[in-house]
Amino acid sequence: MNATVLMILALALGTYAFRLVGPALHGRVEIPARVQELASAAAVVLLVALLATGALTENGGFAGWARPAGVLTGGVLAWLRAPFAVVVLAAATATALLRAAGVG
Repeated sequence: MNATVLMILALALGTYAFRLVGPALHGRVEIPARVQELASAAAVVLLVALLATGALTENGGFAGWARPAGVLTGGVLAWLRAPFAVVVLAAATATALLRAAGVG
């Protein structure tokens, strides 16, 4: 068995173990409200960081202004609770129009 297969099996077992912990410990462990609030805030911070790096960088440098403008367009429409298809199409259209106009 090579190292790649071994690592895949280890990750699969670890993932399965994490999935089993929730139902196994349900009702036995009480998580404080403060920890739940911090975990929720941490999830939001991680998602915003992922969004920022995906929207602003490409190949280790600035992605140009068209992509952040498209992400901003999609973000505003999502905040206004537009349908998902509308959000995606508007973001892609904004980015494409800006790139067609010569904006990086």
